Amino acid sequence: MRADAQRNRALIVAAASEAVARDGAYASLEEIARAAGVGSATLHRHFPSRWALLEAVFHDRVEALCDRAAQLAAGPDAGQALTTWLCELAAYNATTRGLVASLLQEPPEDESCCAMLVAAGEPLRRRAVDEGAVRPDVAMADLVTLVNAIALATESASATEAQRLMRLALEGISPTRR
Repeated sequence: MRADAQRNRALIVAAASEAVARDGAYASLEEIARAAGVGSATLHRHFPSRWALLEAVFHDRVEALCDRAAQLAAGPDAGQALTTWLCELAAYNATTRGLVASLLQEPPEDESCCAMLVAAGEPLRRRAVDEGAVRPDVAMADLVTLVNAIALATESASATEAQRLMRLALEGISPTRR
């Protein structure tokens, strides 16, 4: 990518980050282009859809959540590690305007934020299944969908409420709760 194209892309992502934090996932693309100092055609050349732009806005934050999953994987209690990560993910999703909408819009692709979260959580889920803390029929993609649903339900509440509901929902994945 040429230097001017890289600069324009960075300006668009910075402007979109501010607009999404203020207005949510449906922030005006025209206003984002204006704030970035580019035309709407330039914005659409870099980001063919609103969801592609949101993926770029949230990519670094999602990477941090993936790193957190790797940290927790080293802990002694697999079930607790998975629960902690999913609760942290629910709290983060509930308090980050626009993130859940972007995660739910696009089907998971190899580089999508949703796919990154599923891949990061899979070792936690697999270890929890191996240790008998989670039923084997529970898929990581289902858990990420559950987190997103809770985040949508608690969007106007608090991170604490999202975590409380996540813990409540996770009681249902335990093999002893059937």
